[in-house]
Formats: sequence, C-alpha cells, structure tokens
Amino acid sequence: MQVPYRKMHGTGNLILIVDQQLEHREPPGVDKLRELGNEQTGPGFDQLMWVESANDDSSMASYRVFNSDGSEVEQCGNGVRCVARYLADRDAAILASDKPLEFVLQSPAGPVAARVYANGQVAVSMGAPIFTPEEIPFHADSVADAYGLAVGEDSIEIAALSMGNPHAVIDVEDVQTAPVEELGPRIENHERFPERTNVGFMYVRNRTDIDLRVYERGAGETAACGTGACAAVVSGQQRNLLDDDVTVHLPGGEVVVSWRGGDAPVWLMGNAELITVGTIDLQE
Repeated sequence: MQVPYRKMHGTGNLILIVDQQLEHREPPGVDKLRELGNEQTGPGFDQLMWVESANDDSSMASYRVFNSDGSEVEQCGNGVRCVARYLADRDAAILASDKPLEFVLQSPAGPVAARVYANGQVAVSMGAPIFTPEEIPFHADSVADAYGLAVGEDSIEIAALSMGNPHAVIDVEDVQTAPVEELGPRIENHERFPERTNVGFMYVRNRTDIDLRVYERGAGETAACGTGACAAVVSGQQRNLLDDDVTVHLPGGEVVVSWRGGDAPVWLMGNAELITVGTIDLQE
C-alpha cells in the first residue's frame, strides 16, 4: 500500500506530511510509525502530520500529530506551519497575491488560524497559553510563574504551562553548555508531568531575543520546536523579561513569537520548506 508523502522542515524540525483527505485511511500503528520515523528504515521525521478532512465548512482540513517514537500528541507548531504551506501551495493564487492566504485548520488542541505569505513565511495562531496545573497537566497546588522541581538530589526552577501540549522551561546562562541530554529526558518523564512534557532551555539575550534548545517529548532534542518557542517566550513575558514580539534563535533557525497577554492567542511565524516527496508503504 504505497502512500504519497511530503517531507518538509520548519526551522529545521523534520516534518512528514501524509494527506488522507481523499483516501481516509487510518494512521499506522506505533511500530510502523517508529519504522518510518527512523532514517535507517524510513524517510525519517521528528513529527508526522496526518492530514484529514475537516468536519465543518469553516476549516480547510484537520490534522493529527505523531512523534518519531510512535506516540500521538496534541500539537506541533512547526508541523502545522508545514501543513499550512502544503495546503496553500495547491492554490497558485497565493503566489500573485500581496495579501496572505488565510484559513483555519482543526487540530487535537483546537482550531488553528493560519496565514501563508507569498515569500514562504507562515504564521499560525497557537491559542492562548494555559497555566492551570491540572490543565497542563502538572502536579502543583496552585498557579505560579515558577516551580521548584526535584530532579535527583537537585532542585531546579522551571516554568510550567501548556501550548496545547505540556512544557517545562528552564532559564540557563548558555544554551550551548546547557545539560539538555542529561536533564531533558529526566524532566520529560518526571512524575509531576503525568503525560510527560517538552523541556525548553532558554537564555534571554535581551527583551526581544532569546536562545532556545528543546528536548521534545517523544522525539528527543530537535533542531526546533514551535510550541516550545511559544512556551519559552510566554514564560519570559509572564516574568516581565520579554516584550510582546520576540525572535527565538533555535539550532535550526529563527521564529518570531508574538503574544499580547491574557486570553490573546500566541502567534508563531517562521518558514516551512519542502525537502523531498516520495511514497511509503503503510503495510504493518
């Protein structure tokens, strides 16, 4: 059963798009997803975006998100930018328009507004951040800008929030020397995060620029994480360290995160580039 795919990247985050709006196949199982996600046995990806038909006329399409370890997650900021770019590329009018092509996508975390520009940049609305511990989910007695987290014999201060998926954010003095490979998996699987978590290591350069590395839940460290960028910026804004619009410098490139506070949605803007096209065998 050969099925077409597009392999793309958003700021270096490897995204595989499988469009099932016409065929309506079910996604493959965990073992097959792991096989496809491994570059030794498949095309390789950080996240696979399984595109399906929307269930209402107000949305262009819907999608589900799978990590390279086979787990299904709620959201992927770089992945949805790639999906939006893929869908917009089918409409040649975008190439001749001075205005962005705007539409809405359905996601497991809720509706996502997308704007695709003729220069290839894509902006997506990731919804309002969630700070209530039980909704993240995170075990804590009350909402706080920072929490102490026991990791072995050490206590680490983190911010905890959800951008449709759970995030822990740690302030570091230098992202290059941050203990991402050591602390990332330990915090990802910490007992206070019952559904595991993404872990961001953030250095604040100034009020409009941060450096960031992210250890993603179910994928390990990746070149970029869109929701991780949003979570890091929001955590800094909550502590009055950052302005409304912030450039996030990631190993894979840059994105811009904008938030006006409160219930306003967080906007994420960055690239979405095609790498290659091909087919995969979904036979289990």
